[in-house]
Amino acid sequence: MQVNTLIIGAGAAGLYCAAHAGPGTLLVDHARAPGEKIRISGGGRCNFTNIHAAPQNYISQNPHFVKSALSRHSAADFLALVEAHRIPWHEKTLGQLFCDRSAKDIIAMLTGMVERAGAALWLETSVVDVAHDGTHFRVTLEQAGERTVVTAQNLVLASGGKSIPKMGATSFAYRVAEDFGLPVTETTPGLVPLTFSDNQMAPLAGVATPVIARAARGPAFPEALLFTHRGLSGPTILQISSYWQAGEDIAINLLPGAPVIDQLRAQRKGAGAKSIASVLGGLLPRKLVDVLLEDWGLSGNYADLSDKALQDMAQRLGDWQLRPTGSEGYRTAEVTIGGIDTNALSSRTMEAKAVPGLYCIGECVDVTGWLGGYNFQWAWSSAHAAAIAIAGR
Repeated sequence: MQVNTLIIGAGAAGLYCAAHAGPGTLLVDHARAPGEKIRISGGGRCNFTNIHAAPQNYISQNPHFVKSALSRHSAADFLALVEAHRIPWHEKTLGQLFCDRSAKDIIAMLTGMVERAGAALWLETSVVDVAHDGTHFRVTLEQAGERTVVTAQNLVLASGGKSIPKMGATSFAYRVAEDFGLPVTETTPGLVPLTFSDNQMAPLAGVATPVIARAARGPAFPEALLFTHRGLSGPTILQISSYWQAGEDIAINLLPGAPVIDQLRAQRKGAGAKSIASVLGGLLPRKLVDVLLEDWGLSGNYADLSDKALQDMAQRLGDWQLRPTGSEGYRTAEVTIGGIDTNALSSRTMEAKAVPGLYCIGECVDVTGWLGGYNFQWAWSSAHAAAIAIAGR
């Protein structure tokens, strides 16, 4: 069987690429249905982009790589497509855009676009072998026990990274890239809960509170923190997990907003005979207050605290230092940090510089977005860049 373009992976990037790549396109995936990660994303409502998506919201060894694709197919471009398909949407905090009804609306839009583009979609299809005969890619596919050798002028790797293996995630794209001589950077789980081996957070499991958190080498994120039986989660922790490295501390400001010392001094004015636990319990979840005060060996009346004692408490509350021992790993990670080295790819077309006709898009590339729709936008932008290049040949 001969096609112009073979796309491996019918997730967000693969579907979007197939919808724009032009005639003679075949899209394959081993799953039973396309867009499975889209379906479960955003609590089933798909945080399909972020209106603030910009290069600074992405992690890569080459921070400039994303600029071309993002500028030529932006969040506004994808939103215009969503509106053209009359999919109702709403904006949540920090520019995050969600479907009003269901993530299935986005999947239906994409599969409809693929069908109208004339691209073929083969599901429950595994890739047995990928090779190049000097003029074309030769890919052996297996479907229902039957094997088919497909020759293609263009091959697009859109099979994602290692995150959420229970949904079929594998290292496939990395292996194929390396087989063709493309380097792959070190990969680690990203947007993932952090864990502590001593279960020190277990007594606080289920407690949530707004904080500002920061890893040693990343930006600060002001969002919610959630304590779990194994450690820490919530949006702020998922964000900093992409920057955290084993052996490093994380810093948490438990009282974001006004300077912590000002908040503590304001509480002292009307404290009277109230206990320290009672006063702090008005600022933070009481369970958390009890654990912190026990750890710090503090008790007594709040009004009796000296200014020096308040300063010490402010330091502890505003810069709570913790050292995670690990993360929940790829099992629950939303993305994979690292991937196919961007130095081997054209930032304009996503084509491998040394392998004409080989394109790498989406999560398998060393580009990882923040939590909040940024990774979907990278899928749309990188897929569009590759598809337009292919269609223009």
